[in-house]
Order: sequence, then structure tokens, then C-alpha cells
Amino acid sequence: MEGILEELYDKRKRLHKKLSAIGDFRRGIISVNYRKCGKQNCSCAKEGHPGHGPQYLWNTTIKGKSYAKSIPLGAELWKYTQETDNYRKFTELCSEIIDVNEKICNLREVPTVDDNEAASLKKKLLKRFKTKYKEKLARL
Repeated sequence: MEGILEELYDKRKRLHKKLSAIGDFRRGIISVNYRKCGKQNCSCAKEGHPGHGPQYLWNTTIKGKSYAKSIPLGAELWKYTQETDNYRKFTELCSEIIDVNEKICNLREVPTVDDNEAASLKKKLLKRFKTKYKEKLARL
């Protein structure tokens, strides 16, 4: 079991190293849009025409609010693309780190305590969870 823990520690260390190498990132996606302008004489009004474009749009949702920004083709689009790709790498690495940490936690032994410490610990835990439960009931 000690060998497994050491392997998990090493894996976690490697993941942290990868995480620190990610660089700048931002959440969101880049979408490519073609839009019709609505003018009857425009070529985009003809059947089968995709519309004007491509137009590049960065979209994200933060705390339930949507944000969007039109991005011109070129260096700015390249920057946004790299940053959103880095965000996906960041979330994948975070998920892997969480998985490794949970495995470590499951392999670690529960510390032994004597009877006096156990009674004291039970009181603390009861108080803690009772307070949380009261707060939850108050919100309902």
C-alpha cells in the first residue's frame, strides 16, 4: 500500500507541474457564425447562400450571466483560441488531480484516537453539523 501511495504522490506532483505550465487561460468557446443581413436584394437572401461571414464570436457564461464578444480574424482570434484551449486543459488537469487526491484519501488510514478524544471529537462534529443543518432549514 505504501508503494501505491508513493506512485499517487508522484502522479499528483507531475499533474501540478503540468498545471503550472498551462499559462494564460479563459473560459468560453469560439463560435463561427454566418448571418443574413435581411436585405432582399443582397446575395445572402438567395436560397442556399450561408450568409455573411464568417464572423467569430467568443461566448461564455459566468455566474449565470452570458457574455459574448466579436473577435476579428487575426492575432486576437489566435490569442482567444489559445486561451480557451488552455482553459480546457486546465479543467481536465483539475479533474485528474481531484481523482488522484481522492484515491490518496481513500488509501490513507483513519487516525486512531483514545476514548476521551473520541468523545470530544463527536461533540465538535455534532455541533458543526447541527449548525449547518439549522442554516439549511432556515433557507427553506
